[in-house]
Amino acid sequence: MERFENVYGEVENLKGAMLETLAEMIKIPAISPNYGYEGEYDKAEKLLEIIKDWPFDKIERYDAPDERAKNGVRPNILAYYYGKDHDESSRLWVLSHLDVVPPGDLEKWTITDPFTPLIKDDKIYGRGSEDNGQSIVSSLYAVKALMNLGLRPKKTVVLAFVSDEETGSEKGLKWLMENHSELFRKDDLVIVPDGGNVDGSFIEVAEKSILWLRIKVVGKQVHASMPQKGMNAHRIALNLAYKLDKAFHEKYNAKDELFEPAISTFEPTMASNPADSPNIVPGEHTFIFDCRVLPNYKIDDILADAHNIAEELKKEFQDENLPEIHFEVLQRLDAPIPTDPNSKIVQSLKEALINLRGTNPKIGGIGGGTFAAHFRKLGIPAVVWATLDEMAHQPNEYAKISNIVEDAKTIAYLAIN
Repeated sequence: MERFENVYGEVENLKGAMLETLAEMIKIPAISPNYGYEGEYDKAEKLLEIIKDWPFDKIERYDAPDERAKNGVRPNILAYYYGKDHDESSRLWVLSHLDVVPPGDLEKWTITDPFTPLIKDDKIYGRGSEDNGQSIVSSLYAVKALMNLGLRPKKTVVLAFVSDEETGSEKGLKWLMENHSELFRKDDLVIVPDGGNVDGSFIEVAEKSILWLRIKVVGKQVHASMPQKGMNAHRIALNLAYKLDKAFHEKYNAKDELFEPAISTFEPTMASNPADSPNIVPGEHTFIFDCRVLPNYKIDDILADAHNIAEELKKEFQDENLPEIHFEVLQRLDAPIPTDPNSKIVQSLKEALINLRGTNPKIGGIGGGTFAAHFRKLGIPAVVWATLDEMAHQPNEYAKISNIVEDAKTIAYLAIN
């Protein structure tokens, strides 16, 4: 423990450098081309510039092609700091993502502009400060503290800074796994500091499956004073949404206390139609369900049920051609087998939190998706953990400075123990 006290002190000494680095990261709007932006190229370049003189044993860059992005690529960076026996098969991965979400309504940013970092009251404000800049900086300076003290980690540490997490990882971790499978080993231990709670006591080991389902109903538009001449797509869509909501909740009603909430959720979230006047019966109506499904259920079964319910509804109408009902899967992630709560990475992180913070960690699952799921699909145990005020994607997003420092200490503890 005496050795760790030295590391603990060195992390504290690096707090100023952490804030400078995070400020530089916030200034660069690394937003996906999916939203009409350039991607992560400039942010990756800035990160490489910052660490170019650090004594990493190896820094690798893997550019996923994307003609929409700046210079046609989405960068992914791996920085290795070898352990005492760097030939061992098992490494400790710490994964952060370079991309951020768009700022949203600028009028709601009342503390500072989204990409103008501001330090105030133990907080650093700006888009991407918490999601995922905090973890980029915490992981970097956990290793920097070891470097400054001439200490080698017990296992080789791989710091991964990847693109495209916010829009599916097609050009980030998923692309790396599909195109460079040699990078990943079954005995690796993985921590993803991209989710957590305010005191850092929650260790996520499981995720629900995710299904975003868009449903479009086509009827016949007419004047609202003569509805008998048309087919009201809005009314049909409301009826269909009710039937789907009722059927999903009744059939997929199991509980798993590993998760909060402990049930599968099926939430209608968005609706629209082209009627631009109160006196128009709309001929189209579209709505979306956000489904977060316990891992014991299959997404294919839910989709099959949705189609069957739609076909039954169509039989209530005399017209052979209308209504039309179209389904589109906007996003799908089939949950892998959860990480074993008794696995080495879970127990090591639990030990670190007990020893450093005196907390009793809770192990559980979440409804959202992280790229830990991609590791779990390969059979590699992964946990999601960080100390967060949960400001991700919000206006006036911030990272708490004390969280940045304390998480760096925890990552350093994992590295040397």
